[in-house]
Amino acid sequence: MRRIVLGLVALGAVGSLSAQTRAPRPPALQAFVKVDAPTVALRHVRVIDGTGSSARESQTLVIAGGKITALGGDAAVSVPDGATVLDLTGYSVIPGIVGMHEHMYYPTPGGAPAMYGEHATSFPRLYLAGGVTTMRTTGSVEPYTDLEIKRAIDEGTMIGPKMRITGPYFAGDGAYTPQMRQLHDAEDARRTAEYWMAEGVTSFKAYMHLTPAELGALVKAAHARGVKVTGHLGAVGFREAAAIGIDDLEHGLAVDTEFFSGKKPGVCPDPKTAAKEMAESLDVAGAPVQEMIRDLVAHKVAVTSTLPVFETFVPGRAPLAARVLDAMTEASKVSYLRVRSSISDDAATSPWAALFKKELQFEHDFAKAGGLLLAGLDPTGYGGVIPGFGDQREIELHVEAGFTPVEAIHIATSNGAQFLGEQDRIGTLAAGKDADIVVIHGDPSTTIADVLKVEIVFKDGVGYDSAKLVESVRGLVGLR
Repeated sequence: MRRIVLGLVALGAVGSLSAQTRAPRPPALQAFVKVDAPTVALRHVRVIDGTGSSARESQTLVIAGGKITALGGDAAVSVPDGATVLDLTGYSVIPGIVGMHEHMYYPTPGGAPAMYGEHATSFPRLYLAGGVTTMRTTGSVEPYTDLEIKRAIDEGTMIGPKMRITGPYFAGDGAYTPQMRQLHDAEDARRTAEYWMAEGVTSFKAYMHLTPAELGALVKAAHARGVKVTGHLGAVGFREAAAIGIDDLEHGLAVDTEFFSGKKPGVCPDPKTAAKEMAESLDVAGAPVQEMIRDLVAHKVAVTSTLPVFETFVPGRAPLAARVLDAMTEASKVSYLRVRSSISDDAATSPWAALFKKELQFEHDFAKAGGLLLAGLDPTGYGGVIPGFGDQREIELHVEAGFTPVEAIHIATSNGAQFLGEQDRIGTLAAGKDADIVVIHGDPSTTIADVLKVEIVFKDGVGYDSAKLVESVRGLVGLR
């Protein structure tokens, strides 16, 4: 692989220069920093700016004070005196990914009930290594831990993305893990929301068994403080949730139980039974689904895609990448491969090959109808969906769904920033915005698989070594 060339200021001197403008970084974290200087110029680079526009060749991007200070053609942008220069011929830059269905936990192998371990060591590094510079946790099993991880990252004592913390699951009566508190009624939902907003969470997630009345109380309490609500719903269908005032819907068509013939008002049906019927009979191009799409667009309800976790349910579908397996503990790897094998053994009766194709079509139709489609990975299921890696896979899968590569990158970057209300700071590459930039070897605007070839991830102008971050947590996923 071609090495990035540094000029004007040697990399070994970078740390001392940055100390003039930034508080000293703990030595253990400094080892992961590849570029840190008062001024950095990325020269001769291909820019995919996140707007959905075509890639621009032979560009120069200048970083200073954690911001992008200049961006334009090589001939039009002068390199400031004393800048650290990276010759990025053959490389591309995209905005930092804004991951909108991320978690800090991962399934614990074996046993019942289902349990999920918090991953405060491996996940922040893996998210950042994969290009995720801003993330929403989208449901927490340890909200205090998530808040403390965010604080440590903000203070510079831990490496990771900028975090937007979603509170604990609003699970209703019927949560399948004891890590989710079962609410009793609408007043309980209101009271719980008020408590966690005071603690510092910035969004909420309604879960499968939450009733319409409980969802309504949650939405009302949250909106009174300018906080948004998303949901992985079951007892409430998408159109009913839109009428209640929900802001976002997780996962997409595959979990919209309103299309299940056995759906009862306010009751979450068995997900497997509903999925089987939808796989067999639901027509995405038909009037009912298309009317639902128009209704969501009219109510300005976003949809968060989580294609990587759905892909693991399709027999033999998810790539068995070495980097994914290497990230796991041995026990987690064995558990993942065992379940994956059993899914393949049951391929003849699985609904997921058909349902996955319908989900791809739904997401494409929703976006083309004017809907705000967001991107995430959801590192749950039975394992194998790894932070950072899964966010990259999500971009690849959106190209499979029919989006162009630059459209898929736009979904993973700009759309998330828009939903968060932070589009003036993040999500696209332009002068004045935060220097959250992913340096990729290759050209993902023509070969989307190149999005996996991340080498440096800039967050607020500091460039982190992706390979070193990944290697530092090898074999930890499933443990911590």
